[in-house]
Amino acid sequence: MSESLDSGPPPPAPTTALRQRLAELRGPAAQPHPLDARALAALAANPGCKRRALLDGAGVDKAALASALGSPPAFGQSQFAFMRGNAFEAKVKADGGKELTRLLGVDTPAEVRVPELSAAGPEGRAARTALALREATAAKAWTLLDHPMLALEVAGSPAYLEPDAVVVHPDGTWTVVEIKSFPMIDASADAAKVGAAARQAAVYVLALERVASVTDGARVAHSVLLVCPKDFSNLPTASVVDVRKQLSVTRRQLARLTRIEDIAAALPEGTTFDVERPAEELTAAVESVSAAYAPECLAACELAFHCRDRARDAGAVEALGRGVRGELGGLTTVGDVLAAARGTAGDPDDPAVAALRRAAALRAEALEAAGCR
Repeated sequence: MSESLDSGPPPPAPTTALRQRLAELRGPAAQPHPLDARALAALAANPGCKRRALLDGAGVDKAALASALGSPPAFGQSQFAFMRGNAFEAKVKADGGKELTRLLGVDTPAEVRVPELSAAGPEGRAARTALALREATAAKAWTLLDHPMLALEVAGSPAYLEPDAVVVHPDGTWTVVEIKSFPMIDASADAAKVGAAARQAAVYVLALERVASVTDGARVAHSVLLVCPKDFSNLPTASVVDVRKQLSVTRRQLARLTRIEDIAAALPEGTTFDVERPAEELTAAVESVSAAYAPECLAACELAFHCRDRARDAGAVEALGRGVRGELGGLTTVGDVLAAARGTAGDPDDPAVAALRRAAALRAEALEAAGCR
């Protein structure tokens, strides 16, 4: 059994002082926005972004905040896709998970146990899930946990996660099940969508390892069962996806996240992200927390358009992509890059500067040969 991030019992709740501070950041009337596995996977993919870490940790509704700033998000699941996904998941889990157990290769589906996991609040549901996992492992019987609740500590604050399902095998192995409505055609699916599902599932695996670390005989599988519609039908089919790479990356990235209380302590007095405040005040509050924008944020963060506009206004090379930023070394703005290419600034011994000047010379030669000068 591998060690997980802060393995052990469910994470402690934030202290009273921290809870009060996070409530002040959200605003007096705002309820905390839950941090789900998809958001957590996106957060782990960009651990240097203190802005997202604080907003997610405080439970701020980033979509509402982005709209209040005048840069509403332009992504999200359509209502049709949401309904289709729910209908497909219901089909997979119908009749006590008969289709799902068939995909698992269970000879006698009727013997699969489906424990009741309802409880009061996320903390109660997480505790009830942990108990059900221990009981199933001790019983050495096939057990299907439908929408269990898992807990994981993220940057000093607990996050509660709800996978589609977790299956306990008779040998004590726990397997995460991800049910997606995108098709699997000729036994393969869209690589980008499978990758996103794998990153999301890796977060669930990390959370499961917390409980497995204190459960005798338990082992969390580092491969997940991805269930999708087969070809162009609505018949469920499954594929085993190895998430060891995503698990390693997610564990490392989450460990790098700055603790939320440290970020909050550095904010100016009276800072709040209450969407009822004037846009100018909200803008100042958001800008008081550093961000790490990259074009990849456009598909994963509600504040991406706001951060992109600010990066462009500042001429930051991050707006061109992390790869470009890495190649440019100490040249941090587009102005610095252009000046280095023209030969008016920059150390000629710097490999990045030398490459830019060579590229500029080649461009000038090509334009001259084409008669454009």
